[in-house]
Parts: sequence; structure tokens; C-alpha cells
Amino acid sequence: MDPDATAAPATSGDGRDVVVSVVVPARDDADHLAVCLALLARQTRVPDEVVVVDNASRDETVDVARRHGARVVHEPRVGIPAAVATGYDAARGDVILRLDADSRPGPDWVAHALDVLRDPDIEAVSGWGRFDLPVPWGALLARTYLGSYYALGALAAGHPVLWGSSTALRTSAWQRVRGEVTRTDDVHDDLDLAMALGPAARVVVDRTWRVGVSARSVRPGRQWLRRFGRAFRTLRRQWQVMPPWERWRVRLRG
Repeated sequence: MDPDATAAPATSGDGRDVVVSVVVPARDDADHLAVCLALLARQTRVPDEVVVVDNASRDETVDVARRHGARVVHEPRVGIPAAVATGYDAARGDVILRLDADSRPGPDWVAHALDVLRDPDIEAVSGWGRFDLPVPWGALLARTYLGSYYALGALAAGHPVLWGSSTALRTSAWQRVRGEVTRTDDVHDDLDLAMALGPAARVVVDRTWRVGVSARSVRPGRQWLRRFGRAFRTLRRQWQVMPPWERWRVRLRG
């Protein structure tokens, strides 16, 4: 923790200071995780706890997490959906922020999320990013990739969706839908969570809430087949709960 960091004057509904948990799922990602945790320690509003979910790592991930003062929880079922859900379940805060190990939050990342969530009607907020490529390619790739993801995701979900590399939600929202998310299948956990929240939920995308992120997730290759497969599985599962036309009907009536 940075001794010079200050707390943002955010309070919970009962007037006490908001307790902030940051959840970071990680599997064999010690080097990236070390940078991410160092940046979290330098926040203008430091989180009250950082929960690193060790997803059956075989490298120094756990040691790195503990050296940086994070609380480590273990999820032996390999996969981000299981790891993230375990982290959300373990979080003790009123607000849960989520990063990936290769996310690079700026110094006001926590404070910015709390500022957005001052609006009591907002249940979750999703951010924007810049990939670690030379200027201007990192920003252009983010505009193309994230712009497409948010546009197509909102069309499918009936409301804005979440991007796991920079997400914040109220713990009350997680408790409401924790039994409705997918934990054991190979899905996109962020899209799955957003759709589980439902079209009546107020989810916002804030393009000014930014993180740096590794471009490894968007490099060409066979990973795109897996990514599209995850997308179709996520949509199929959540559309079984509520089909898209019903989602849009609820959204437009609201």
C-alpha cells in the first residue's frame, strides 16, 4: 500500500466508507501480475483488499501475490469463469472491481469507478483500454476490438455488457445473480455476467475509465476460434434463460 494514497470520500448506503475489493484471476502469470499489483498499490484510493485467485498455477503466481500483500484464494478448476466467480464469492467489499493480471490500471482507476458508482441506480460499470502496441496502433486496435465487442454485445444482451479487463460492480448485484452465472463451461465470463444481470439492470460503459492491457489476447491465431466458440456458448446459455427479443422488450419498456 502507498502511504501517501488517500481515500475517496465515497460512502455506502448506511453512511460508512465503501469497502473496495479488487479481484484478479491468474494462472501462470507471475510477471504480469507483479506489475498489476504494484500499480494497484499506488492508487489514489487504495483498495481495501486485493484478492488474487490462483487458478492452478505452476509458476510463482502465488508467491508474487503474497509478496504484494494480496489475499490468495485457490480455484483448482481451470478456467476464467470458475476463477472469477470464486474471487467474487470471496470478496469482502461493498464494491468489487475486476482486473486481469495483464491489466495496467492508472493511479485513479479505483477512485474513478467509485465516482461512477455514486449513482445508486448503476449496478455495474465497464471501462475502456489501450493495447500495448506502438502509437497509434494500440489505441486503434482498442477502438476496433472494444467498439465491436460493446456494440455487438449490447445488441445480443439488450443492454451494455462488461469487459473483464476493467469492470466494477456492486456486491449486491453479484449476490443477486451468482447462482445464474456459468462457472464450469468455457464461456466469456464478462459477457455471461452482464447477461445474467439482465436487461433491467443499469450497466454503463465509461470510455474515460481506461487501463492498459496486453495485446496477447487479440493476436492472430487459433485462439480466435476458441474465442468465437466461447461467445456462441455464452449467448446460447443466456438466451435459454431469456431470448434476445424478450430482453429487448424488457429494456425498451423500462
